[in-house]
Amino acid sequence: MTRRISLRLAAGLVLVAVSACGHNTAAPMPAGSTTTGMLPPGVPTEGQRPAANGLPSAAEPQKAPAPPNAPPGRLIPVGNTPEGVMVDALTRTVAVACHDPDQLVLLNADSGAITGRIPLPGRVRHLQLAAPGGPVLVPVESADSLVRVDLPQGPAQAPIRTGTEPHDAAQASNGTVFVANELGGTVTAVRGEHIVKVFTDSVQPAGTAAVGTSMGVLDVRKNDLTIYDAQRLTIVGSTPAGVGPTHLVADRHGRMIATDTRGNAVRVFTPLPQPREVASVAQPGGPYGIAYDATRDRLWVASSGTNEVVGYDMSDPTPRAVQRLATVQNPYTLGVDSATGRLFVAGVSAGVVQVIDGAP
Repeated sequence: MTRRISLRLAAGLVLVAVSACGHNTAAPMPAGSTTTGMLPPGVPTEGQRPAANGLPSAAEPQKAPAPPNAPPGRLIPVGNTPEGVMVDALTRTVAVACHDPDQLVLLNADSGAITGRIPLPGRVRHLQLAAPGGPVLVPVESADSLVRVDLPQGPAQAPIRTGTEPHDAAQASNGTVFVANELGGTVTAVRGEHIVKVFTDSVQPAGTAAVGTSMGVLDVRKNDLTIYDAQRLTIVGSTPAGVGPTHLVADRHGRMIATDTRGNAVRVFTPLPQPREVASVAQPGGPYGIAYDATRDRLWVASSGTNEVVGYDMSDPTPRAVQRLATVQNPYTLGVDSATGRLFVAGVSAGVVQVIDGAP
């Protein structure tokens, strides 16, 4: 996670343009005792930032060598350093975040053809689908903003400044979007175009996922999972999440599943009445990218250091490995088409998306 800090030098230039065209145009409050990042003025806050001294650094994906053999499936060149994949089964659209230039590349989920390129105001590394049919939630790290992109062809809506370096975002069932502002130590709740609450109980929030109105956010310095109530806009509670969690998804059973990248494990949690870990399974190689197919109840987790993706049956709380597939080099993010079971794996080193026919 620390590899993004150097990008802040250029972020100030981007912020000038973003604040001029976004909805959240008021000057941010300076960092206070509860956070290291900006706070929007006039918005209620909750939580006290814990001391960060002595906490471990955030876990990072491993770096794998190029595979000796050609991986299975099709390889589609999309642009530089693709990282961030979203698949919408309803509109048959795949969205991939690429850099230099910063853009959202759109592909047809069936043919793999590139159908559009939408410019973005800065660097993006994670994407989520707000709801079937869109929009895509695009946290723009170097612009301190959330951008929503309509499907299947855009446009990109005006940016909303949410906090310092938003890394991930997810939408609860009531429409509230939670944005994890990783380098600001805040989690922002957005309804419509307006910020309605800022939670300041984090050190470095990152992976985010929703089960109904329960919103889970991983803190990659505290190494825990915090649950927020998206209806009441309150903190529910926290639980340990391994020794280096990074990313989070939810399954159809109401569970949340995290990649413990430093701990080489996949961990399963129930969010209510208080979050707790209910199962785990070892996965070597720095598990990092994660996606879930609700139709097949299939979890997919990519090992960043071994160029492999593992498919798990999630009918029980403990993940059961049922498939292993070779991938392109450094598969940091992936998405799955719930209509076909097809996988879309972003190869950050080769600038490609690997398309694999996955679970039947």
